[in-house]
Amino acid sequence: MDFSFTEEQSMLRDTVASYLADNYSFDTRRAAVASEAGWRPAVWKAFADELGILGASFSEDLGGLGGGPIENMIVMEEFGKALVVEPYLGTVVVGGGFMKHSGYAGAADVIGKIIAGEATIAFAYAEPQARYTWQDLKTTAKKDGAGWILNGHKAVVIGAPWASHLIVTARTGGGQRDAQGVSVFLVDKNAKGVTTRDYPTVDGQRASEVTFENVALGADALIGAEGAGLALVEKVIDEAVVATCGEACGVLRKLHEGTLEYTKQRKQFGVPISSFQVLQHRMVDMFIQLEQSISMTYMATIKVTDTDVERAKAAAAAKVQIGKACKFVGQNAIQLHGGMGMTDEMAIGHYFKRATMIEAAFGSTDHYLSRYETLSFGKAA
Repeated sequence: MDFSFTEEQSMLRDTVASYLADNYSFDTRRAAVASEAGWRPAVWKAFADELGILGASFSEDLGGLGGGPIENMIVMEEFGKALVVEPYLGTVVVGGGFMKHSGYAGAADVIGKIIAGEATIAFAYAEPQARYTWQDLKTTAKKDGAGWILNGHKAVVIGAPWASHLIVTARTGGGQRDAQGVSVFLVDKNAKGVTTRDYPTVDGQRASEVTFENVALGADALIGAEGAGLALVEKVIDEAVVATCGEACGVLRKLHEGTLEYTKQRKQFGVPISSFQVLQHRMVDMFIQLEQSISMTYMATIKVTDTDVERAKAAAAAKVQIGKACKFVGQNAIQLHGGMGMTDEMAIGHYFKRATMIEAAFGSTDHYLSRYETLSFGKAA
């Protein structure tokens, strides 16, 4: 299978890498994360106006550059190398995914605002009792004339403090864990009845606990078919998982490179510790995990437009490999740096924290291993 990038895709990678090298140093990023806002809206606007990367994965008919999942992976991998916190995943991958796949009447308008950097989106899907069961919903949307009344609570909504809109899953019918009866809504975050409790996450991002209390929604807030949204949610989450795997490849590369460089400088018994054979073996194992992760991510990216089952299997398999690699490479990077690896002043600790969060994003390694077995053999472990 050909994993080569086109000339346009290589140019996209070079453009993003060049901009981040000039504008997203570790110290600059660290200062932005520690600021009250927690991100830099000017950088987000530059992604739209100067680089045009917010439209890289959208068709030309929608005002984009004609790309797709591969372009998302390229951008996310470069973002992983720089630990970018701006909400590309929630806005472009998740928000854009719902717009592209749902047949939503207002999709062109929303995508236009995404590409222009005018809309930022957070995905409010997780609930405290649900763990990784996306259809386990206590949040409800009940009919009110032509519209809806939304009530419920969503937990750890990544990027919500920066969002202009929320994409919310809610139950419009059936029992709490039924596959049928799941619907998806586009909600203005400033709508009456929407309240948030914002907080920083361990990896430098921001999240919110979001409460909906009698939020009135128009008929045009419904994304996709009423009560039949679970398949759409699973498709978009699989795409988000694959894009996150792309980000992880960037993070893992920096963990490996940073550790390799450190061991060349750190000396014991008068020689660099990189000369110790046992540590050389350790770093080779880290490199193997990185290369396996890249291969699995590329394969999953190619298969993300395949049939539902093949897409889901590829995403699950990639997430399992990424989860194992994040744990192995991250922990070894910290161990080889010693205690200073976890200090705030050293970049390696920040990459380790992001790798740890990626390992659990959208579901743990065990969850996706079980999901792969279910998809392949019809049973869970």
